[in-house]
Amino acid sequence: MICYLDSSALVKLFVTEPGTAEVSRAVKEAELVGTVTVSRAEVIAALAKAVRVGALSVEEARLARHRFRTEWLHFLRIQVSDFLIDRAGDLAWTHGLRGYDAVQLAASEVWRESLDAPVSLATFDLKMWKAAEAVGLVPYPQDLPGLLDSWKT
Repeated sequence: MICYLDSSALVKLFVTEPGTAEVSRAVKEAELVGTVTVSRAEVIAALAKAVRVGALSVEEARLARHRFRTEWLHFLRIQVSDFLIDRAGDLAWTHGLRGYDAVQLAASEVWRESLDAPVSLATFDLKMWKAAEAVGLVPYPQDLPGLLDSWKT
């Protein structure tokens, strides 16, 4: 499997929360694991938000941030370019995505095209998951709607 991690999936490698087991499994099974460079800012922002809302202590977030920064170099990183941003704009328009979500989707599409191989897009955002399927990526986890429902209870 070739696995693209959007920020919602990537952060689960550094913070234990619902979905961590699924992302860890995907990464272990993957031949290649990649993400777009803006994920670096998005993951750190997510850690800071987790502190603000009381989901993580400052120390837990600092440790997660340190691990993330250390492991960042091990991911294949898709660079942001004008071409990628243009594609992201089209995807945002077509699928009603937020800006960075559209950048994530565009990066995973460009990666799939450059590899000429199936790419699984790991995400825990239902709109992204549906958009991934619509553009021919393999959405992961396979049953995200069911997982999200099970986590509500």
